[in-house]
Amino acid sequence: MTDNRAQYVPGHDLLKGRTAVITAAAGAGIGGATARKFLQEGARILVSDAHARRLKETEAALAEEFGTSAVTSLPCDVTDEAQVQALFEKAVRAHGRLDIVVNNAGLGGTAPLVDMTDEQWDKVLDVTLNGTFRCTRAALRSFRATGRGGVIVNNSSVVGWRAQAGQAHYAAAKAGVMALTRCAAIEAAEYGVRVNAVAPSLAMHPHLVKVTSAELLQELTAKEAFGRYAEPWEIANAIVFLASGYSSYLTGEVLSVSSQHA
Repeated sequence: MTDNRAQYVPGHDLLKGRTAVITAAAGAGIGGATARKFLQEGARILVSDAHARRLKETEAALAEEFGTSAVTSLPCDVTDEAQVQALFEKAVRAHGRLDIVVNNAGLGGTAPLVDMTDEQWDKVLDVTLNGTFRCTRAALRSFRATGRGGVIVNNSSVVGWRAQAGQAHYAAAKAGVMALTRCAAIEAAEYGVRVNAVAPSLAMHPHLVKVTSAELLQELTAKEAFGRYAEPWEIANAIVFLASGYSSYLTGEVLSVSSQHA
């Protein structure tokens, strides 16, 4: 069989001189990979996460590699409006400007709809959809005030397009992120702001392994065209593209980083 493993792509200064906020960026998932990719592409970043300890460890590791002037952090629970406001205020205060926002915060879970509680439904929707709304609103207000334009990239999922048992709350939230992205893009064009989203299918990272059965991971992997899962940095590459000037005429789009569009 042909070796279809991806080869890591080095940075090309696609985001040089730009400042970004990235939510849910602690750890080894898509947010962490995006933070590293942005730094490799020349950006300055403010990383946030609801887990303060892991966030501090992430900031320290990135600062050691890329320099303390390139990365700062602030814990943020995207279900708390005051914390979201503080995050965006610090971005401008720490780096002098804000150019890019990556809304990566999301929460999953598995429960049959017939047994799902209101609490399970509300928790997933509040982090994944409402949190993206709060951060998108804060970003648009900041971009409108400066008049310099900007870019927002939301993290959705192929589950927003297709059905998967036990994922009604997560699928509804991610489909909502897609709709929010399209509507926000139409409104944001007035301010010179682009709003797009990525829709990954299966990006493997340690937390996913902890919360997902081996059987389900094997089943999902088998559905992929390349017969393998994505590396988090492969999703991050797509986010870099949407954040960069290479996508200057794209807005309101949901980019499927997967073979599973439907």
